[in-house]
Amino acid sequence: MHLFMKKSNFYNKFLVGYSKIEKPVIMLILAELFLQFINSSFFLLLNYYMTDSDYEDYMIADIISYRFLTVMFFAFPLGLFIKGRNLKPFFLVATLVVPLCSLVVLHAIEMRWDTVLYIALSIWGVGFTLIQVCALPFILLNSKKETHSETIVLFFQTWSISICIIGFLNFTLQTFLPQIFDERLLLNIFSLIGFLSFFCILKMDLKENVSNRNGMKDWLGNYDWKTIFLVIVPTFIIAVGAGFTIPFINLFFLYVHNVPSAVYSAMGSFSYMIVAGGVLFMPFIRKKYGYKIAIVLIQSLSIVALIVMALTEYVAAYGFAVYIAVLFFIIRQPLMNVAGPMTSELTMYYVGERNREIVSAINASIWSGSWFISSQIFSILRSRGFQYSEIFFITAALYAVGVIWYYFLIKDFYKKKGTGEL
Repeated sequence: MHLFMKKSNFYNKFLVGYSKIEKPVIMLILAELFLQFINSSFFLLLNYYMTDSDYEDYMIADIISYRFLTVMFFAFPLGLFIKGRNLKPFFLVATLVVPLCSLVVLHAIEMRWDTVLYIALSIWGVGFTLIQVCALPFILLNSKKETHSETIVLFFQTWSISICIIGFLNFTLQTFLPQIFDERLLLNIFSLIGFLSFFCILKMDLKENVSNRNGMKDWLGNYDWKTIFLVIVPTFIIAVGAGFTIPFINLFFLYVHNVPSAVYSAMGSFSYMIVAGGVLFMPFIRKKYGYKIAIVLIQSLSIVALIVMALTEYVAAYGFAVYIAVLFFIIRQPLMNVAGPMTSELTMYYVGERNREIVSAINASIWSGSWFISSQIFSILRSRGFQYSEIFFITAALYAVGVIWYYFLIKDFYKKKGTGEL
């Protein structure tokens, strides 16, 4: 009886909100999960596959950057265009474009069709942006306010869950069946699985709630640009820093610590398993302790972990270095990622309903644009002999500035909430 009461209290405190999420939103989250299978497999394996195909790390950085370039220009007008429109058609397009372009990318790498590779990755980025830009406005409009935190968290969970699954499968299959499964085959398999996202969107049976439409001619005056500026600055700073690290952290482990893709996949799987568990509790932490703990403290700890991981390059010749690097990689990933849903929620609440679509689009544009710039700079720095640790220190410094900005943004949020401005 006592055990039952404990389980009941756990359910009521942490999980009951997830059971109230509407079915159409669940189908969107499932579609996102299948697309994230592609994104996660590219994140874990594509750099290894391109390295095996004789691409140097600075060449990989240059090619990958074009995935972000088109998004930088596409996301902002998309945010203007979707205002007041049904979003399901955009989801349908995204769930066809991303898997199809993924298959083209993999074939282009195999054939060394570099021009096709640049084009396919650019279109891939646009397709993935369609669902990323439209998802949060759709969720906020078509789910109950009391489940917003849980719904946003579950949407962000798709990345962690897909990393866990991809990482575990890659490690297992390449360890026990290496003669059959390699990076190329697994990337193709997960690209094909991505087509299941299309059928999930088809099953989204609902009459959409849509936002009020703004005229394209007078868009400048329809948004609160000062407020928008305040929330996009920390996003931009952190995104630039992340662009130096996240797409290339597997290359750090490959070139500095000689970690193969199977082992790196296991590391990623384990770390994102912690992310998946930790993120579920973030709505409770936010409601009990506020955004300062949920965002500022947790992300500050992740910066410390990143610095320690980077420092292992200086002692890479010693056997213990790789274990320290792996340990702090596993610590850093959850700390940085569990705060993501809370920063998105804070941003959406801070800017208000009128500005959500455009802020979602600007954020997507910022992440892609800054990652393009960071990838290009990464390529230049590596071609000139800069160490990975030196590049990661740039990330840590930028993260620190972004987290400090969030601290003051949170203070202003609570102040405005207390005075009734929000």
